[in-house]
Amino acid sequence: MAASDDGKKQSKVEVAKEKSRFLRGTIREVLASDDPSLAHDDSQLIKFHGAYQQYDRDMRKKNAQGKAERTYQFMVRVRIPAGRVTADQYLGLDAVTDRLADGSLRATSRQGIQFHGIVKSDLKKTLARVNETLLTTLGACGDVSRNVMMSPAPPANDSESRILVFARQVAVALRPATGAYHEIWLDGEKIDTPKPSKPDVQNQPANEEPFYGQHYLPRKFKIGFSLPGDNSVDLYTQDLGMLAVVRDNELAGVNLMVGGGLGFTHLKADTFARLASHLGFVAPKAVVDAARTVASIFRDYGNRGDRRHARLKYLIHERGMDWFAAEFVKRFEHELLPWEEGGPLVIKEHLGRHQAGDGSWYYGLYVENGRIRDGDPVRLRSALRTAVAELKPGLVFTPQQNVLLTGMSVSQLDRLDGILEHFGVPLSGTISAARKLSLACPAMPTCGLAIAESERVSPPLMDQIEALMDELGIGDEPLSVRMTGCPNGCVRPYTAEIGIVGRATDSYDIYVGGQLSGDTLADLVTEKVPLSGISESLRPLLTQWRDERQAGEGFGSYHQRVHHQGPKLVVLTGAKLPVDGKE
Repeated sequence: MAASDDGKKQSKVEVAKEKSRFLRGTIREVLASDDPSLAHDDSQLIKFHGAYQQYDRDMRKKNAQGKAERTYQFMVRVRIPAGRVTADQYLGLDAVTDRLADGSLRATSRQGIQFHGIVKSDLKKTLARVNETLLTTLGACGDVSRNVMMSPAPPANDSESRILVFARQVAVALRPATGAYHEIWLDGEKIDTPKPSKPDVQNQPANEEPFYGQHYLPRKFKIGFSLPGDNSVDLYTQDLGMLAVVRDNELAGVNLMVGGGLGFTHLKADTFARLASHLGFVAPKAVVDAARTVASIFRDYGNRGDRRHARLKYLIHERGMDWFAAEFVKRFEHELLPWEEGGPLVIKEHLGRHQAGDGSWYYGLYVENGRIRDGDPVRLRSALRTAVAELKPGLVFTPQQNVLLTGMSVSQLDRLDGILEHFGVPLSGTISAARKLSLACPAMPTCGLAIAESERVSPPLMDQIEALMDELGIGDEPLSVRMTGCPNGCVRPYTAEIGIVGRATDSYDIYVGGQLSGDTLADLVTEKVPLSGISESLRPLLTQWRDERQAGEGFGSYHQRVHHQGPKLVVLTGAKLPVDGKE
């Protein structure tokens, strides 16, 4: 491990960033070579450009010596602030996967789009095609502010419209400014180039990255905006959550919460999931600066020696909220006021027909685990492409991996129903309440972090859970089930009512007790369960809920009431930690 100029240890990734010339590395040269893969430094740097180097773990080709070799490919992620795209942009993305990827688009749990199965020789062409739609992949991955999320429903009033504007402004303010992206992928042509950020509050020398500098952030940084009552973005899991506060139909400002994060490492008790802590309230004029200020503290004080401890949650855990609040106030150019209590939050699935605030309608289309593709008998990708081309709606990718089609009339909704039926796509009313709330990460065979299956086994597992719930007479009850192939928590399993987390090949840990409000961490209740045993391991828990619940009490709320007395503890990897992550 190398040391920086101030003597502090730096991880290999930090060294790669420092030497990269603002994310250039040798990416351009390697793209022109016959090598099918990128070496360590470039494979880290290319993430900032929106691509992950992966390989198909189901396939191994043999070289001339008969030795099995990895079949390298790339995942490309599109950065879509607040998840909003136009009809033409969506059709442009659909065309990309037809020509260059694996024939599917994947709506992510952070309201973006991913392409899978791209070979290195097509990588430059893929990113160029994305940019032709006036979208970008820059900053969709890497140690920067990731895609800024927002409650997906169309704004119902001026206050909600202003929050959408803020989400987009924050996304621009914290997007990388380096010219490397356009040099490498667009041959210097500047499309949708962000204006340089204002100079850093710590007087960092002016350069290509006035805010980030040559080291960027210690690790990824996640931001989400929520509208009153709608916690679809899981605010408490964000590094920075911003909750709109509305008084007398006017936007008064936003509440800030900081330090959320779910990823941890199995059997490493010093890594843990943490819910965000309340920081305070700021006026509308201060929203963008508040986001920059929180990110700047993380940039300057985050751990750059150990990437397992390089998230904002660990900085706050180690130094405390009092320190963080004091540092925030010292840097902030506006007033930080006390947190304002509001109404209850709930995670909404937004499926089916809904009327928007302007009198138009929108339709929430269920997309199983976010995978938009054609299969047998469901031809979802063809249905969506046909509907978008004919009806020209706006589209919103949701935090639940679904798609909203917006700005529609009743007659267009009727036509949409006909298109969906023609291509075999189930209407929202035919989908169980539990399946509507289910999420799964991609995992095998492409994700390099996966240690167990997720997306490929989630549908049959949900079949089993649905059958069990029907047998118990609770088939109409909502139940959030989220599944991941590793403990990094990409679809937020630790705030779900049931979280199923890969522990090893065909081995899963089961977490129970998150709530539909999204403000509670689940408890580890069962370890190392084979896939075939998951549904039966849930039987006694669901039976107790059915028999002992109070009127209207959800499964997670029942678990919290029955199993937690006094201070609430969360059990992760054998370590007991309070819900805020502090000892």
